[in-house]
Amino acid sequence: MIPIDEIKKAISNLNNIILSTPLNLIDSYSNKYSSNVYVKREDLQITRSFKIRGSYNKIFSLNNEEKKRGVVCSSAGNHAQGVSFSCNKLKINGTIFMPNTTPTIKVNKVKEFGGKYIKVKLVGDSYDDCYKDAIEYNRLHVYTNWWWWTNIWIYFCF
Repeated sequence: MIPIDEIKKAISNLNNIILSTPLNLIDSYSNKYSSNVYVKREDLQITRSFKIRGSYNKIFSLNNEEKKRGVVCSSAGNHAQGVSFSCNKLKINGTIFMPNTTPTIKVNKVKEFGGKYIKVKLVGDSYDDCYKDAIEYNRLHVYTNWWWWTNIWIYFCF
């Protein structure tokens, strides 16, 4: 069980950063399954994904030494946008590894969100390729990958 203090801390960290997104009833699925089916509209976040919740909270929570070293991640899009937005907002340098096959629009959004705080490195033809390069690069940096963080689900509770 996640301690209530951790949930309250995440809510506080994300205050004025994320939107409290609505749940919308989806008629077609509700009818199909004879139930009320809702979707949480995380596409309304500035980065168009729920991943801003974990990215921002984790980067915000880094200690001063970790913040000085900067962050590194590998992503093909949504996580990269969350990390780049967070680095810019918190004025922390970051390097994001993305596959060469990432759509230009995604790469450009990552650069736009990150501003002067983000370097994008396009490497390899798959996520696995850029992940390996990010791990190698990480020996000098803090590696931030949202699925590694403990209690990540607290960021989706509000």
